[in-house]
Amino acid sequence: MNRFQILVLNQISAHGLARLPKAYYVIGKDIAQPDAILVRSHDMHGSAVAPSVKAIGRAGAGTNNIPVGEMSKRGVPVFNAPGANANAVRELVLAALLMGARNLVPALRFVGALPADAPDFEARVEDGKKQFAGVELPHRTLGIIGLGAIGGLVAETALKLGMKVLGFDPEITVDAAWRLPSNVRKAESVEEVLRQSDFVTLHVPLLPVTRHMIDARRLAALRRGATLLNFARDAIVEETAVVAALRSGQLKAYLCDFPSPQLLAEPGVVALPHLGASTAEAEENCAIMVVDQVRDYLENGNVRNAVNFPNVEMARESVFRVAIANANVPNMLGQISTTMARAGLNIHNMVNKSRSEMAYTLVDVDSAVEQKVIDEIAAINGVLSVRSIPVEA
Repeated sequence: MNRFQILVLNQISAHGLARLPKAYYVIGKDIAQPDAILVRSHDMHGSAVAPSVKAIGRAGAGTNNIPVGEMSKRGVPVFNAPGANANAVRELVLAALLMGARNLVPALRFVGALPADAPDFEARVEDGKKQFAGVELPHRTLGIIGLGAIGGLVAETALKLGMKVLGFDPEITVDAAWRLPSNVRKAESVEEVLRQSDFVTLHVPLLPVTRHMIDARRLAALRRGATLLNFARDAIVEETAVVAALRSGQLKAYLCDFPSPQLLAEPGVVALPHLGASTAEAEENCAIMVVDQVRDYLENGNVRNAVNFPNVEMARESVFRVAIANANVPNMLGQISTTMARAGLNIHNMVNKSRSEMAYTLVDVDSAVEQKVIDEIAAINGVLSVRSIPVEA
């Protein structure tokens, strides 16, 4: 097997990197021609990605720091680790839910501002606590927008706390729907969730359609005095509208994982410093998951959890394999198989799947594939990337 070069742009858990055998992988921070890149939060926009790169692995869920569109045009899959940090985020959302319900942060600020040497210290404590009276969670309604891995776990926890749960997710997957507790009520719109919930928590990815999803118009539909939690992405919420809603009393509190200068001065805001996946367990889980996916892609061409490719896995039935990424247009398979047949290659097994504008094909053949055949396939209009993946090189 070839020695693969892996460029690491952030500190990646050693438990994850240990899954790359040293005999076949070179890992470093200064590799000029990497086969793959592993990254966490490093912003790759505006940085050159070497032509040698065959895959990018994000040790986390979000991929906004990666030029996914550009990689798609090059036929490079961008892997992530959906669900690997779900429990860490679930626990932080639970903590925020309790902080919001019991006004813990303003109460802590109040106690922290008390003069320790005041003769009436205890009287001040007793008098001040009245302003921090909160509510209990049982029988309150938690609205969840986004019911993927994290949203589903949050729903499960809220139900165990005795809360009512109302969920909305038009893009929910079959697997997520199966995992969802049966007593989660289904909403038909974001507005329905906002109107009927005492607490609303957001768990959607940042996409063009979700950017500023919670804006002034939707905040006006919110049940007055409700609490909003955002541990997904900062730009899902329009901050100016949130500040206005807090000042008008429409919104009681906004708890999030995304500090900003605009939010810091607002007494109704609790902003944490991006702690969602900041646990040793989450970092390890994300690293292990994405490293395994990148390794399987480099060694076998299999694709699992790529944000821009279809999932494609095929058991090896030959030591000779070709992997092809191409635009999802008619007659691509015909041109690929014709090129192979013309070269005298017998196709032993083949799988092809598409996702939006991207298609991906794995082909096992009965004999070695010469470089000129790879070049001929690469020259087909619409082919984005092609490589031979023999078991031994």
